Amino acid sequence: MSKQTVKKVVLAYSGGLDTSVIVPWLKENYGCEVICFCADIGQAEELSGLEKKALASGASQLVIRDLREEFARDYLFRLLRSGAVYERKYLLGTSIARPLIAKHQVDVAHEVGADALAHGATGKGNDQVRFELTYTALDPRLKVIVPWRDPAWTIRSREDALNYAAARNIPVTASRKSIYSRDRNLWHLSHEGGLLEDPWNEPEESMFQMSAAPENAPDQAEYVEIEFETGSPVAINGEKMSPAALIHCLNVLGEKHGIGRTDMVEGRLVGMKSHGVYETPGGTILQAAHREIESLVLDRDTLHYKDVIALKYAEVVYYGQWFSPLREALDAFFDNTQGPVTGVVRLKLYKGNIISAGRKSPFSLYREDFATFGQETVYDQSDANGFIRLYGLPLKVRALNGLPVSGLDMPKPDYSRFKRD
Repeated sequence: MSKQTVKKVVLAYSGGLDTSVIVPWLKENYGCEVICFCADIGQAEELSGLEKKALASGASQLVIRDLREEFARDYLFRLLRSGAVYERKYLLGTSIARPLIAKHQVDVAHEVGADALAHGATGKGNDQVRFELTYTALDPRLKVIVPWRDPAWTIRSREDALNYAAARNIPVTASRKSIYSRDRNLWHLSHEGGLLEDPWNEPEESMFQMSAAPENAPDQAEYVEIEFETGSPVAINGEKMSPAALIHCLNVLGEKHGIGRTDMVEGRLVGMKSHGVYETPGGTILQAAHREIESLVLDRDTLHYKDVIALKYAEVVYYGQWFSPLREALDAFFDNTQGPVTGVVRLKLYKGNIISAGRKSPFSLYREDFATFGQETVYDQSDANGFIRLYGLPLKVRALNGLPVSGLDMPKPDYSRFKRD
């Protein structure tokens, strides 16, 4: 792509070190106007002074959008309803946010007449894919500038970026002492880099910002009741709340009780392993509650199959394929399952633990008269005789043929009985 063809670019902007130096870099290397876009998705950062900072970096405009409710309602709650977890642990906090940011970045580009988009994701990570697949899905005509993959980009370290900013009088709040790369939003806070680059190292306690150490959490357990309607949480302890407010409330509770810490080594989309630590207090509570209400109202086969395709949904989200026909098709299945997922779950929070303490629903499939071990009249236990005989028929035939239980110990076949006379 010829750098002379770019006239106006919209940059996904956080105000952090990388995007602060990208603004003047774009102007110097592409000779284009730079408009910064910042999405408020609950990152808990001060946004009031961000416009002044963006303009001082060389941007002609800063656009900020409050996307917290949209993020919670249309992205996080969909994720919750799917039950998706990436590689057994990761609740996809960063993965699920990038398509939303990129979607509104494209919208801003249309509004201001920009012909290009830019982001600050590196060539080693997953975010570059998530941003650019969204750009492609929503408007492939827009040019995409990725400084970290551009030959003209010579900034390879935090020190390089700080020196670049200082030479141009660009205001930055980062320091040379900052060792962690973090991403925060309404759902979680991630930590990478520093001593975490060695997966043998235990995270230092001072690193955590959204959760108390379990050993320092209150000695008294706390109960919380979460109400669901068709798969989405709507109230806490009987109080109705908006999606974003509900997640925030559970974040506060989870932080207090040391809930939601995850230390994991994950397989990135680009092929390498990375070691990261996540804090997801409210999301972890919601996931536990949602599983409890589903256990009460979903039939066995639907629940089991939902768990199977939840793994695929996690990959779709992690791989940046949010705006894809596959994600929409999977959501159609999940939406169909969530009709009866209505009721209340009671959980006990105690020193990093989430303990189930009750669940109820008007659509409960649990019947005490069927499940009781006491005397009952609705279930004839002798019916199990024929069921077990039929269910075990393949095993019976195998044993009568003298075949071993393990397929690895199969005898050599005797073909003599198949020979013609």
